Amino acid sequence: MTSRGDHITGRRVMILRPALLADAEPLARLGRISFCAAFAHLYRPQDLAAFLEEVYSVDAVATEIADPTITHRLVEDDDGGPLTGFIKMRSPSWYADHSDAARPIALGQLYTDPARTGEGIGAALMDWALDFARSGGHDAVQLSVWAENHAAQRFYARYGFIKIADIHFPVGEQLDEEFLLELRI
Repeated sequence: MTSRGDHITGRRVMILRPALLADAEPLARLGRISFCAAFAHLYRPQDLAAFLEEVYSVDAVATEIADPTITHRLVEDDDGGPLTGFIKMRSPSWYADHSDAARPIALGQLYTDPARTGEGIGAALMDWALDFARSGGHDAVQLSVWAENHAAQRFYARYGFIKIADIHFPVGEQLDEEFLLELRI
């Protein structure tokens, strides 16, 4: 799917395309950049290094891309330009007993280059995610967001996401809080 620049950024063409195994290295790199820009201050250095190696190593990302229960879309500037963001949508089977709804709930995570978040990348990816979920017969989309990430909360609120649960978990030596958001579709 191709989106015109005046709709997405006002300046350039943005290409949405599936993730391929060849994208593992740039996807891992962007994931590390995005995560570190937002959350590195929550981690002790040794915890951060271990987390990034587990989640955003090239091997880990390649394994995820090859997983049939996870669908990725990448965003890049111009045809063949630099990778600027990605979203991953998980099949409910990724969670063994996730939902008791009549139709499954799609679960997603959205990442963009922190320097580019104001250029419509997040909106392009979210529009794709909602279309993907609707076309798959999903009842809702769920996303999680750090409690302190107010910009992300405002972004999701514009789409109509509401908080349905608080999630508490250890991060380094502290307990952090995340919100689970849901949009019924």
